Amino acid sequence: MKKKLVLAFSGGLDTTYCLKYLTEDRGFDVDTVIVDTGGFTKDELADIEKKAYELGVTKHTCVDQVSNYYDNCIKYMVYGNVLKNNTYPLSVSAERMFQALAIAEYAKSVNADAVAHGSTGAGNDQVRFDMVFHILIPGIEIITPIRDNKLSREAEIEYLKAKGVVRDWTKAAYSINKGIWGTSVGGKETLTPDGYLPEAAWPTQVTKSTPEEISLDFENGELVGINGTRAASPVAAILWLREIAAPFGIGRDIHVGDTIIGIKGRVGFEAPAPLIIIKAHHLLEKHTLTKWQMYWKDQLANWYGTLLHEGQYLEPVMRNIETFLTDSQKSVTGSVRVQLSPYNFYLMGIKSPYDMMSSKFGTYGEMNNTWSGEDVRGFSKILANQAMFHGLVNQDNK
Repeated sequence: MKKKLVLAFSGGLDTTYCLKYLTEDRGFDVDTVIVDTGGFTKDELADIEKKAYELGVTKHTCVDQVSNYYDNCIKYMVYGNVLKNNTYPLSVSAERMFQALAIAEYAKSVNADAVAHGSTGAGNDQVRFDMVFHILIPGIEIITPIRDNKLSREAEIEYLKAKGVVRDWTKAAYSINKGIWGTSVGGKETLTPDGYLPEAAWPTQVTKSTPEEISLDFENGELVGINGTRAASPVAAILWLREIAAPFGIGRDIHVGDTIIGIKGRVGFEAPAPLIIIKAHHLLEKHTLTKWQMYWKDQLANWYGTLLHEGQYLEPVMRNIETFLTDSQKSVTGSVRVQLSPYNFYLMGIKSPYDMMSSKFGTYGEMNNTWSGEDVRGFSKILANQAMFHGLVNQDNK
């Protein structure tokens, strides 16, 4: 009997090569699985399924992970205001983890002998997929034909031509990876340290020029509606905001980061909804959380984002951080006004029943209602004590 193998399949050149190689050269009985994290239309998914069966797959499956991805990852990235290097909302790195998780679960369900993916040996994805497989399906054979055979794009095309797979494999000028939490854009400009992507490279062209004000409605840290109208779900709210903001050209940037394997890399991205949500959420937290809640959230969220980026989603400490982040959101409820304009947005203000910037306590820089001048005079003296003692003890040690 042929061994059963599960292949993470997108229908592109790399995974098409993998499918032909694994079925015809390696003799596997291959199931292909595509994991939707919010980046495909129904027509695109249907076309990918058609191609898989034309290439000789035994069974093709599409796994919808959009809601699971939000509930178990995106939500916590919002709670933590996670931006890698203060720039990138982890659009691709986070979704890769959930694609790998779904592939591993499918492989277990069919008692697969092996699992495969089309990652090269030069990027982060190879580590992310491998780590999830080692943890969830330990001992299973992991096959990575592109990485293992050190293949060039040209070599893959020649192989497929020899197998009778003739398509227009002309490489697009820009590599696009779309998901619910943003779209990555790679091209010749991102391969150098000083290039910037031209207007035509961005997935969404600018069609709005008149500034627009919107209100984002949050409940316990989650975006639940826009302009006072509740969305069907937080996922629907994200998609709604993307539809409103993307035509302004908002959310474009280039991320410079450290790869898991130790090299520097650049990637363009378009993420209007994530950037607006994170910045609006952060402003609401400034009004509703204490300074120490904010401080420790920053420390833990940065750690969370780094571990997620580097494929450590299944590390148990991630669940501990998620518990802290969830508990911190009990009062993060209210609305945030946002002004949208071409290529830019800014936050105008908030309204919240938990706003600690309340005039009943005092007005900053003007007057106070809950303490006296004598209270502050004594407080300041006590607060200065330790530094004063240190200065007196060490006055001859300078």
